[in-house]
Amino acid sequence: MSDTAQKRALRNYRSRLMKRGVARFEVLGLDTDRDLIRSVARRLAEDGPDSAQIRAAIGRTISGETPKRGGILEALRRSPLVGADLEFKRSNETGRKVDL
Repeated sequence: MSDTAQKRALRNYRSRLMKRGVARFEVLGLDTDRDLIRSVARRLAEDGPDSAQIRAAIGRTISGETPKRGGILEALRRSPLVGADLEFKRSNETGRKVDL
């Protein structure tokens, strides 16, 4: 018995997905979350700049880790301006007189 056109089309479609690095899988969830899950999956499959942020946020949420303290300080220490010996000085003007 030969392949039907539908089986051939399905095999070709799955082959194209595999070449793009996309896998097809099934998940169970609430019917109300269907659009949300599809939109998240679509954004992750695009592998754009937002996908890394989405993965990190979902990973943090699922792992249950509490955010580490000092994140802002670490970011400032990684700044390219560290060690640039910049000096910021404010002028010592008295300002203007305002009649209230």
